[in-house]
Amino acid sequence: MLAFILRRLIQAVIVMITVAFISFMLFQYVGDPVVFLLGQDATPEQIRELRASLGLDKPFFVQFGHFLVNAAQGEFGLSLRQGAKVSRLIAERFPATLELALVAAFLALVIGVPMGVYAALKRGTFTSQLFMTISLLGVSLPTFLIGILLILVFAVTLGWFPSFGRGEVVQMGWWSTGLLKAKGWHHIILPAVTLAIFQLTLIMRLVRAEMLEVLRTDYIKFARARGLSNRAIHFGHALKNTLVPVMTITGLQLGGLIAFAIITETVFQWPGMGLLFIQAVTFADIPVMAAYLCLIALIFVVINLVVDLLYFAVDPRLRVGKAGGH
Repeated sequence: MLAFILRRLIQAVIVMITVAFISFMLFQYVGDPVVFLLGQDATPEQIRELRASLGLDKPFFVQFGHFLVNAAQGEFGLSLRQGAKVSRLIAERFPATLELALVAAFLALVIGVPMGVYAALKRGTFTSQLFMTISLLGVSLPTFLIGILLILVFAVTLGWFPSFGRGEVVQMGWWSTGLLKAKGWHHIILPAVTLAIFQLTLIMRLVRAEMLEVLRTDYIKFARARGLSNRAIHFGHALKNTLVPVMTITGLQLGGLIAFAIITETVFQWPGMGLLFIQAVTFADIPVMAAYLCLIALIFVVINLVVDLLYFAVDPRLRVGKAGGH
């Protein structure tokens, strides 16, 4: 187990250094930050002074070393557009994105798993076929179109939900949350549903496929031969083994929800990291772009490590294989 963790940690460090290198390359070759800070009318003397004060006149690998040290401390310099520390901007926006991703993941699990189980157990029925049709639409339709349709129906036509913003939030130190206020929940419903639909349909189809595969195994046939009830077989045996790969996919999808919430946050003007990234791309705000890239990579690495450890703990075949030298 210790060797497994060490290997994963070494891989995680390699991934983070690679992502940091790519982020640093953005600073070097995607525009000149000195020109962005001083403007086109700056004199050569002003440009040289600022370049020296920022350390941009030093050799490439010296700059990269400083970048690694600062990134490890969570510092990515100043935003070229807002003039504020990038770490503070990320800290202000991260709670909104994480909150949205967690609510979307919860909806995807709570709705997707029962739908997948039902579609597997009641295969061929009208409701099962309806679920599969809905899942096909959910996978096929682009996220921005789903968001626009939800806004048109539930915000514009029916007026049940607001179409933009985060609503009322509660500040707890540097962390902010809207889940403690009714208006916060009112605002998060539409963007969370929009973000959850693709994940929901993916989980539903995965659960259905895994459930059908497990129901064909020998131990399920033996359980039926022993006279166990369908309820005990379906939920006590089949579903347990179905959820092992689902747990892996769901863990990785949480990172995807955080990383790819950009479109949803843009459609609903949700004040999270995705909207901040879009604004940074629009204004060529390289420090914010680099910080976002590094943070998303870190989230994926941490989630992947946790999922690997959970999978290692849940599936005894992995431990047996390691012990047997395979």
